[in-house]
Amino acid sequence: MGVTIKVLTGDNAQVTAQVCAQVGLPEGQALLGHEVQAMSDAELAPAVEAHQVFAKLSPLDKERIVRALRSQGHVVGFMGDGINDAPALRAADLGISVDSAVDIAKEAADIILLEKSLMVLDEGVVQGRTTFCNLLKYIRMTASSNFGNVLSVLVASAFLPFLPMLPLHLLVQNLLYDLSQIGIPFDRVDEDLVAAPLQWKAEDIGRFMLFFGPVSSVFDLCTFGVMWWVFSANTVAAQGLFQSGWFVVGLLTQTLIVHMIRTPRLPWLQSRASGVLTGLTAAVMLLGLWLPAGPLAHYFKLQPLPAAFYGWLAALLLGYALLTTAMKRFYIGRFGWQ
Repeated sequence: MGVTIKVLTGDNAQVTAQVCAQVGLPEGQALLGHEVQAMSDAELAPAVEAHQVFAKLSPLDKERIVRALRSQGHVVGFMGDGINDAPALRAADLGISVDSAVDIAKEAADIILLEKSLMVLDEGVVQGRTTFCNLLKYIRMTASSNFGNVLSVLVASAFLPFLPMLPLHLLVQNLLYDLSQIGIPFDRVDEDLVAAPLQWKAEDIGRFMLFFGPVSSVFDLCTFGVMWWVFSANTVAAQGLFQSGWFVVGLLTQTLIVHMIRTPRLPWLQSRASGVLTGLTAAVMLLGLWLPAGPLAHYFKLQPLPAAFYGWLAALLLGYALLTTAMKRFYIGRFGWQ
């Protein structure tokens, strides 16, 4: 899973090599404690990368090795159960001990294993990466969607004689959109996305937002054109029809993007969302279609849309899905996904 195993022990090098051979770990040439002590921090950094086994170590040696690995950009988990492991447990990003360890080791650790199995660590890595991927989905979706909305409002406000959408509409739209995203923590993550370590890169969020945000604005502008010229919603008196049309298109494209960018693969065909996420997004899209035509429409200052509008709506959503897929292919080829 992309996690490198290194053995740090105070035991004899020959005993350590024998144990490593029995459990299938590569032995290599062990770096001994007196060699570690003779190195400066600058010399130790490349040495910890090159060696897998470190023997005859003191507690301070273990701590220095852990810190040297972290200085090289690695996320380090250290597992130990003895008094000599306490400094390294503290120095690691994640200290792991066992229920039968000495008290000082358990106090220094972040996690204590209650079962005699290391598979819980494997499962923890998978769950951690899954949580990271789902978190990244939410941030990407929200950033790109909000950026697209702001851009569309700015463009529309420069040309329309009325507000393209009332503040109440934006609040309702955001509330429904947020409800659909409640299912993201329960979503599936593609196996290849959690097969290797993941890294947080803040600059990728901005690039993703600038790349995908304007895609929704393109179809918002198409919606403006349809409502203005096709349905003649081009006067202050007809602004309710215009706002209702954009409310529906905006909500449905926002909800559709949840499926379009939750995975680098083709949604529904190559990667299916979890039942919870699928159910919530479907419910929100149906609610968005029902609101302008239902009995609550006047409360939200919406009005029924003509039947011909729904044909245009289907065409806009199809075009949005196709363009987003094409942009996603280009983005992955240029920048990668994670």
